[in-house]
Amino acid sequence: MIKILGIGDNVVDKNYTTHIMYPGGNSFNFAVFGQRLGHKGAYAGVIGSDREARMVTDTLKAEGVDISHCQYKEGETGICGIHLYDGDRVIEDENDQGLVKSDPYTITDEVVEYAKGFDVIHSSCFSHIEEQLLRLKEAGLPVLYDFSDVWEDEDIDKVCPNITIAFLSGKDLPFDELELKLRHCVDDLGCEMAITTAGTRGAMVYNGRKIYFKEPYNAREEIVDTTGAGDSWITAFTVTYFEHIRIWNELHKGDPEHFTTECDREDYEDKLIDLAMCAGNLFARRNCLEKGSVGYGTEF
Repeated sequence: MIKILGIGDNVVDKNYTTHIMYPGGNSFNFAVFGQRLGHKGAYAGVIGSDREARMVTDTLKAEGVDISHCQYKEGETGICGIHLYDGDRVIEDENDQGLVKSDPYTITDEVVEYAKGFDVIHSSCFSHIEEQLLRLKEAGLPVLYDFSDVWEDEDIDKVCPNITIAFLSGKDLPFDELELKLRHCVDDLGCEMAITTAGTRGAMVYNGRKIYFKEPYNAREEIVDTTGAGDSWITAFTVTYFEHIRIWNELHKGDPEHFTTECDREDYEDKLIDLAMCAGNLFARRNCLEKGSVGYGTEF
């Protein structure tokens, strides 16, 4: 078991066709999904004072997620409205992401000390704490940052030097262009790893040594809801990867002489990344069979 911490965004998705709303958000989902996969999940974000905020905290408590370092403020939770226009699903930001954007989470000295107790930390472009990420890196903490599908080249150049793993939605770009983006994140900007998922087209990982690719599982069969699919993929990938990196590091303590070779390390890493991608596929497939990112739908 490893310990994971999501710092940043929480939102509520409101479906105006079904009049059901669901809690969500990249960092929120990461904490909940990690907990469901048998690890210790924690969430630290700004919690508003409206009904939607209570829905967010009630869900986190029901899932057993630690919320001891959330910051509570007067104001609205971010609302994503899901509308159906002429048969097309359109997602609209209804209140400019609410408090998460207007009054973002503050990474204090206490938060940094708290974060040191975790194996990996997640944040995202919707958390609006980019200027604070360096504090976590300087504390020696591995940070996974989700650029989602709204990234531009200048966003990557600005954020990547202060994070450990970059996660990009593939948008509609061809894989040869996406590969160049991943290589830029690692080779030029200093990330240890860069990852992209592109829905039914598959996922790609670059670790500075080679490109790994995997198609999704059973993508042509029934899909109920793709909301949170990318979050479920990256959560399963991350916990699998870091759990086995912890095992490697534990067995290498003291650097026993002639214990393993460079070839051994590469073999372990190759097999581990493949396994982690398989776990991502499996969890994303499962997530697509349920409504909402994590469930807990409520009428509005």
